[in-house]
Amino acid sequence: MIVTVILAVSVVLLGIAAVLTLIRMSKGPRTLDRVIAADVTIAIVIAALATEAMIHRHTTTLPVILVLALIGFAGSLSIARFVSDRDKAVKWDVQIEADPREEDGR
Repeated sequence: MIVTVILAVSVVLLGIAAVLTLIRMSKGPRTLDRVIAADVTIAIVIAALATEAMIHRHTTTLPVILVLALIGFAGSLSIARFVSDRDKAVKWDVQIEADPREEDGR
């Protein structure tokens, strides 16, 4: 009985979190807000898959959860690096130069 109530509450909370995250993703005033919302959406999907695995008592979704966690981690790192490079260029008033290999057509 108590497990059913806890699972129902978790499903409702995950649904509310997903809706609020999608609203932030669509409205977000900046690109970084949208990227963070996408990262949070991946975390919500991971939590939902873990909840589903707990309800049905199986481990077949574990590889999917691990891959999603890896994608979320790699995406967060790449966006953080991009924002960091962009902020350094703005702070020091540096023009970001194009890669000379792209100009040669190689």
